[in-house]
Amino acid sequence: MKVYESKDIRNVGVVGHGDSGKTSLTAGLLFTAGATNRLLRVDEGNTVTDFDEEEVQRKISISTTIAIAEWKKAKVNILDTPGYNIFINDTRAALVAADAVLVVVDGVAGVEVQTEKVWGFANDYQLPRAVIINKLDRERSDFERALESVHETFGRTAVPLQIPIGSERDFQGVVDLVRMKAYTYAQDGDGKGKEGEIPANLAEAAHKAHDALVEMVAEGNDRLMEEFFEKGTLPPEQIVEGVRQAVRDLRMFPVFCASGLHNVGSDLILNFIAENLPAPSEREGIPASVDGKPGARKIEEKGPASLYVFKTTADPFAGRITYFKVMTGVVKNDANVLNVTRSSAERLAHIASPQGKTLQPVTELHAGDLGAVAKLKEALTGDTLADKGLNIVFPPVKLPEPSIAFAIEAKSRNDEDRMGNAVHRILEEDQSLRFYRDPQTREFLLAGSGQQHVEIVVSRLKKRYGVDVTLKAPKIPYRETIRGTADVQGRHKKQTGGHGQFGDCWIKMEPLPRGAKFEFANEIFGGAIPKNYIPAVEKGIVEAAEGGFLAGYPMVDFKVTVYDGSYHDVDSSELAFKLAARKAFKAAMQQAKPALLEPIMNVEIQAPVEYAGDLMGDLNGRRGRISGMETKGNTQFIRSQVPMAEMLNYQNDLTAMTQGRASFTMEFDHYDFVPQLQADKIIAAAKAAKTGEEEEEE
Repeated sequence: MKVYESKDIRNVGVVGHGDSGKTSLTAGLLFTAGATNRLLRVDEGNTVTDFDEEEVQRKISISTTIAIAEWKKAKVNILDTPGYNIFINDTRAALVAADAVLVVVDGVAGVEVQTEKVWGFANDYQLPRAVIINKLDRERSDFERALESVHETFGRTAVPLQIPIGSERDFQGVVDLVRMKAYTYAQDGDGKGKEGEIPANLAEAAHKAHDALVEMVAEGNDRLMEEFFEKGTLPPEQIVEGVRQAVRDLRMFPVFCASGLHNVGSDLILNFIAENLPAPSEREGIPASVDGKPGARKIEEKGPASLYVFKTTADPFAGRITYFKVMTGVVKNDANVLNVTRSSAERLAHIASPQGKTLQPVTELHAGDLGAVAKLKEALTGDTLADKGLNIVFPPVKLPEPSIAFAIEAKSRNDEDRMGNAVHRILEEDQSLRFYRDPQTREFLLAGSGQQHVEIVVSRLKKRYGVDVTLKAPKIPYRETIRGTADVQGRHKKQTGGHGQFGDCWIKMEPLPRGAKFEFANEIFGGAIPKNYIPAVEKGIVEAAEGGFLAGYPMVDFKVTVYDGSYHDVDSSELAFKLAARKAFKAAMQQAKPALLEPIMNVEIQAPVEYAGDLMGDLNGRRGRISGMETKGNTQFIRSQVPMAEMLNYQNDLTAMTQGRASFTMEFDHYDFVPQLQADKIIAAAKAAKTGEEEEEE
């Protein structure tokens, strides 16, 4: 692979809602640029950027893949990103490596929920962008309707540079509104258009759209505005100059027409990328802290080398593969660098340019370029590597916490031994997963963005590492507490041959506010219980509270005060007082009105406006309380608090209710009382399970 300078590099993220045709569009761009020798297809499972077994099987992108198109002396690094809500965090993390984005909009469906989300990511990173209205060859596709939905959601700064020739099955090309020429394409051809005159039936529409474009370009530039007023138009070269500047200033987002599937319009999109989108070195400074001081750093070739790790994959054969963006300087093959984040040395043996799953060796990579290297010892996503002596850190991307957790159980002892290691290798690859043990239920939990996300991890564990596990709905971490008070005695007396056992204590029990956990107070006067036995009383209470009273769940938010008791000079011991305290706890629970608590989650749903009524009705049916609503464009944001027990299958239900057009996030907020009807069922189930366990033991 040839080495490119910073000025000739373009890093472009291809983003959009799931099924808008990003991978097909990428396949068309690669074929047109000569990177592949034929037009590859998602349906045939042979595209460069969807190569993972799960992606081929499900026909969707699960993680971001990089592919290279060389066009007009520029190296275009294309980042083909996922569009489904449960994998959208990967898109957010990968866009750190992009310097511009192509926002792909389905010509049939228009702007969808995840399109808005990825547009928001591009805003966060201040990335110039163009809109590609794709799938214009499909039945019921409509350029004008899709453009209207773009205007409604993102404003009138989205301006067409093209209009389509033909529609649906007859979509065959585009009119270039800058040069006022028509380009027609052979279906499934090489993506290079044949130049000709604008068809007569489109002449009026083309001139109207051309005038709107010229006006928009002139608006932001005083010199061009003067010429526009003088002559009523602008020559093509000045329109190109104006478009380039407006795109880089985020004042304008050009709109293109395409069919990724039949490769219509690819060459003009590649021309636009090479000629109009910024090289990494032309962007403003990137946030970075140098010598511990926050600031910004421009991407430039001069000076010491530094790079940011934006993605990690775990390959069972090649080991860990680290994907990085060179931020400053030039990174050479076999370079020794310092992992500034972890203070460890790394050697960059065999650096490469990634083309899908293939790594193409290179001798060096210049600032702004994307590269990959295998078998680094410690580097993980979010780390900064730099030449020794350059103390620079690029901040890692913050991803939201996982929204759902499942219990994960190895099928055999052999799987159990290897499960931890295999899961941790997948965690290195996917920063939005969590793997931990619930101290209460003692289950291993795997948390992700949705049920499908976790299922894919389970599938990878089996296919990649031969580890067979089953998924179960997690046990809800209920708690127990009290609503009333109690004043009781706990007395333990046992006489055997030799020393007996004697402990006697009086305790008061009272409730505490939510979240206060447990308090213990000693109000013994006059030595009714010797000081050295008081900790044993506390320990007895704590141990008894761990096992609960109603259904075996830990008890929280209560206070115990020991205020009286008696002891025996010979027969009293720590054990005797611990056992007396346990008896006191059980007696107190009979009086103190025990109750069950359940975890309440903060849930935020993003969905198209038309589903809002159904979704709120469904949340009410799940014992949810709506806490806020907000509309942005065509998207409704619904915030509510819902018991965790009602949310275990929510991902599937939400997908069914909204045809996959909605997403949600969920995080723990607080504990609250379980209504009596549900509490009775939980207690009955716990008692039945305990009886079953006791029978097995016998």
